[in-house]
Amino acid sequence: MKSIFHFAFNVRDLGQARRFYGDVLGCREGRSTETWVDFDFFGHQISLHLGEPFATARTGRVGDALVPMPHFGLILELADWQGMAERLKAAGTAFILEPQLRFAGQPGEQWTMFFCDPFGNPMEVKGFASLETVYDA
Repeated sequence: MKSIFHFAFNVRDLGQARRFYGDVLGCREGRSTETWVDFDFFGHQISLHLGEPFATARTGRVGDALVPMPHFGLILELADWQGMAERLKAAGTAFILEPQLRFAGQPGEQWTMFFCDPFGNPMEVKGFASLETVYDA
């Protein structure tokens, strides 16, 4: 079954959202009105609506760090992940969890980074040498 993920959430400013999701993350803008905008989030659809972002708390354990829950994210091949990490650094993004390697040499070896959009919506982006290994245990 082929499918596309859809996630709608709130942001406080559509112009600022366009700059972050479009310019920094590189997402292509889709349809919009004066109260929402859609983006192609790496093959999936996100809809950003004007409103108050959802509440989060740092209750998720990743290694020795606590990360915000809930959060959403993305899994990329390593070269694309590295490119995104560089764009985020160049944009002055404050990382919750700096770009780093986890599970080195083990099944599921991955690079990860946690950060928030300008409205506090938390994201994790993972990088894998091959997407075929995402579910390796």
